[in-house]
Amino acid sequence: MKSPSLTIDAVNSLGRAEFVGCFGAIYEKSPWVAEGAWNARPFVDAAALGNALADVVRHASHAHQLDLLQKHPRLGTRLALSGYSRSEQAGAGLLDVSAAERAELEQLNNSYEAKFGFPFILAVRNADSRSILDSCRTRINHDEKSEFDESLRQVFKIAHFRLSD
Repeated sequence: MKSPSLTIDAVNSLGRAEFVGCFGAIYEKSPWVAEGAWNARPFVDAAALGNALADVVRHASHAHQLDLLQKHPRLGTRLALSGYSRSEQAGAGLLDVSAAERAELEQLNNSYEAKFGFPFILAVRNADSRSILDSCRTRINHDEKSEFDESLRQVFKIAHFRLSD
């Protein structure tokens, strides 16, 4: 989902509501991240903005981090997706997978969510359905802490891609 580019000076001059309006969707359905990052202004560049957003998540409570993970949509879902998620999943071919791949992804998603309590999250840019399935097959065998940490790393990658766009 492409947004108009803003200079860092323009970003720094945004009011709180405007800032959250521009950056509130970078972290899936979690405008609280942008609200927290607004306090870190002025940003020297886009990297500083990205770091401020990520720092809000890093310093959030476990409960807030879990809530953020739980807001991510299932990969391969046909349900309503945010503009970013729809674009990302379409780019990875997940909206056009075969019936067999869709069934396996559904089964893996169910097992993954039952084990970890949040959906399987993967930054799918430059990925395809085979690599996504392989990653889920591997990661479902992780322990809870390792997978929670890996899922947050994936969220940070997704946010980086979204902010770069």
